[in-house]
Amino acid sequence: MNSKLTKNQERAICSQLGNVRLKVLYKASIHGFTGDVFHQHCDNKSPTVSVGYNKSGRVFGGYTRQPFSQSGQYVNDDQAFLFSFSGEKLNKYPCIYAQYAVKMINNCGPYFGEDLVLISGSQPKVLSNPGNYYNFNAAEMHGNDLNLTECEVYQVEENAEMEKPWRLVIWESKRKTELMESIKFYKPLNSSVTQARVLLVGPVGVGKSSFFNSINSVFRGHVTSQAISGSSTTSLTTHVSDYKHLNTKLHFFFYQFMILLPCSLCAQQFRTYSMKAGREGKPLPLVLCDTMGLEEGVGAGLDVDDIGNILKGHLPDRYQFNPSGPLQSEAHGFCKSPDLKDKIHCVTYVLDASKISIMSTKIEEKLNAIRRKVNLMGIPQLVLLTKIDEACALVRKDIRNVYKSGYIKDLMQEAAARVGVPLSCIIPVKNYSEELELDTNTDILLLSAVIQMLRFVDNFFDEISDQLSSVPTGIKYDLDHSLLLNNPKK
Repeated sequence: MNSKLTKNQERAICSQLGNVRLKVLYKASIHGFTGDVFHQHCDNKSPTVSVGYNKSGRVFGGYTRQPFSQSGQYVNDDQAFLFSFSGEKLNKYPCIYAQYAVKMINNCGPYFGEDLVLISGSQPKVLSNPGNYYNFNAAEMHGNDLNLTECEVYQVEENAEMEKPWRLVIWESKRKTELMESIKFYKPLNSSVTQARVLLVGPVGVGKSSFFNSINSVFRGHVTSQAISGSSTTSLTTHVSDYKHLNTKLHFFFYQFMILLPCSLCAQQFRTYSMKAGREGKPLPLVLCDTMGLEEGVGAGLDVDDIGNILKGHLPDRYQFNPSGPLQSEAHGFCKSPDLKDKIHCVTYVLDASKISIMSTKIEEKLNAIRRKVNLMGIPQLVLLTKIDEACALVRKDIRNVYKSGYIKDLMQEAAARVGVPLSCIIPVKNYSEELELDTNTDILLLSAVIQMLRFVDNFFDEISDQLSSVPTGIKYDLDHSLLLNNPKK
């Protein structure tokens, strides 16, 4: 179930509770606006955060350590509080009479004293009567709009911190230098290939382009944003130039129209990104290939059938995807005879750690369809788990806690199960998204991910070498399909 709280709102609530995360127990728009259903999902579970949303756009609710029940009695909770949001700012209203903090009523939703009730009498209504056991301003709380559009109840769970990290990472600037040198001087095992090609695949908004920008930033020595990630400015400028033949007035109209287009329309190209070891350095032996994001709808996002053409090296850089159908071999720009250097040597799925538990079935089905194609071609596969700082407060506090967070490990295990790869193939990272300066620990995590990609590329070339060495004389090896074909002598 998808949370209606924004990330900033969720962080604000969690900041009042310690090192915790929120797990959705009940969502009225899905389960129903009745007291019975609320109690079915929420009784005997604690602590909880209850949140109401109204037609005026207000977000408000309450926290209690006590488990809900249908006893009809008040329960004591000296930690209970109500809250509301002014934008992203949390307003907190502590309970002033702890013995009346929460009342357990069977035909209502969360019932805080006699002051705030979400789902009153099994109706999508709010009961508001401030000043009894909580002091708050009704206009500030809910704008005097008592009609609920949504009600959610979250269980508050501790983010467990392990005594020792379960993966070893050396968090030192010297280690960062060593990783950078290893990448700069990497050479693919096949002499015909000078740059490893790694394909990034994942849903829209997970951070594929941001990952390239982050790696590029590490080698440039400052935060850069070459690939489009969360902004449409660069790509739209390219599109707008196509309309320069129009008269000035019409050109201005098109320009205004284009800058209003959503970012998803600006990320429909297949891109191959090469990086340099510094501003004027040599190209790195790695190319990151970025695809159009996966989307739920049929005919939306990357067409799964295009994956085969990408893996085999048939798609040129800047190929414009057509979600309604895959690229045909007769199309302009189709590379009919790609070399090994043009093919994909490792596939990396990119997933958002903060959303892995609510990944839709349709996205999971598309990922599985892609994985089957990749498996048939014998290409190694990794998973990048991004936005780990958004998913876990412990990691947000210090990125070095990534392998001490039990919650992050749980998410990694869930990602492994959903994609169908071992846990050893799951690599957590934090991309640069709002920072202006680099952070050594963030860099080490990013560079470690690249090292793992290159190791998997080596596995790809090892497999090709092994298979080629076993090919009998007079037989041709087909890299596209991993099949042995007859090659009769002329």
